[in-house]
Formats: sequence, structure tokens, C-alpha cells
Amino acid sequence: MFPAAVNTTRTYNFNPSGAEIVLDAFGRCQIRPTEITQAHMLAARMKMNLLLSEWSNNQVNLWEVSLQTIPLIQGSATYSVPAEIVMILDMYISYGTPSNDRYLNPLSRTEYASIANKTAQGSPSQFWFDRLISPTVTFYLVPDGALSYTAKYYAVRQTQDADVANGYNVEVQSRWMAAFTAGLAWMLSETYMPQLEDKLFARYQRAWNIAAAQDTENTPLYITPRLGSYFR
Repeated sequence: MFPAAVNTTRTYNFNPSGAEIVLDAFGRCQIRPTEITQAHMLAARMKMNLLLSEWSNNQVNLWEVSLQTIPLIQGSATYSVPAEIVMILDMYISYGTPSNDRYLNPLSRTEYASIANKTAQGSPSQFWFDRLISPTVTFYLVPDGALSYTAKYYAVRQTQDADVANGYNVEVQSRWMAAFTAGLAWMLSETYMPQLEDKLFARYQRAWNIAAAQDTENTPLYITPRLGSYFR
């Protein structure tokens, strides 16, 4: 807590609307608010969503991570995944009473294709995430009827659409606002102020690097060599 004598707001509500971010981004392109037309706002909405699409490819965005569940059915190997899911980070399976959890290892498409008997039933130990427009996840082994299984996975989803109407906010954490505004200014400069494009990109890259360096889990990493498998 801050000392009582410190005169601060004691609030944590900074979350500008999409329209406010657009005004700031155009200001960086030396376009004043009085010069902004409806066409400018439509272009800004497109650029905002293109920027968020780019960010979805620069994983992992921790504020988009959530825990999802799939009740598994005996004999069913493949299940639909919500279309907004971009990436599965970790998956485990819960079973038994009391519940036990067991980690599942991911498979590539090639590794799944190399499995000889894809219909063999048992307790699932691996999964293949097929990143289609309508994505699916396929389990191996195929769930059997010995236990009631529930697959649980941490997934990164797509950021919600950005808009400039009705005071909508952008679904971005406050510590990423500087990077988002800088990125939007850079994308708008390509059309409206190309002579500033390189400078605005450099500022965006700096803001991105600062935010991305902190968007990590603060946990130690241990690396232990398996010396027991070495031989002469």
C-alpha cells in the first residue's frame, strides 16, 4: 500500500476506448482530430483488427489463455474445438474418483499419420490438434469405457474484434496499450504518412519488445542432462 500522504488516484481503470486509441494513433501520423473523417475511422477499424490478427500469430498472449474442458466419449477419437482457439498450450486428462490428472503429449500430423492402429481403445495418452478453420483435437488412444475421462487444456484464443463505435474497448491488457497504439500508428502511416513509416515502426518495435519481455510466466527453468544414457 502507498503511504496515506501520497496523493494518487488509487485506481487502476486505465482502459481507453478504441476510438481514443485511434485518435492518438492518427496524432502520431500528424493527423489532427478535426481532420479525421468517417473514412479514416473505417480504415482504422480494419488496421486494428489486422494488428490483432498479427498478434495472434506472435504467441503466447497470456491474457488470452483459458482452461477448456472436453468430456470424452468411449470410441470417439475426434472432437470439435471452438473456432476462436488459436493454440493449445498444455493438455491433461482427468479420471477416476477421487480425480487424478495425467499430462497428455502433443502429436504432429506426421506422428499421428504414422500410428498403425488409430482405432485402438484405452486411456488416452496423446493428442493431435488440427488447426483448421473449424479446428479439431484427436486423441490416441481412443477413449475406452473403463473410466470416465475429461480432457482439460490451456488454450490461447483469438482476441475479440476491435471496433471504434459505441465506446468499445480493445481487448488488450493495459500493459500492452502502448504497444497496440504504436502498432496501429505504424499501420496507418503506410497509407496516411508513409514518410514516417520507418520511424513509427521503430517505436512500435520498441514498445512491443518491452511488453513481450514481461508477458511471460515468472518461473525458473531447470535443465538436467541425462548422463545415464551416455556410453563409450
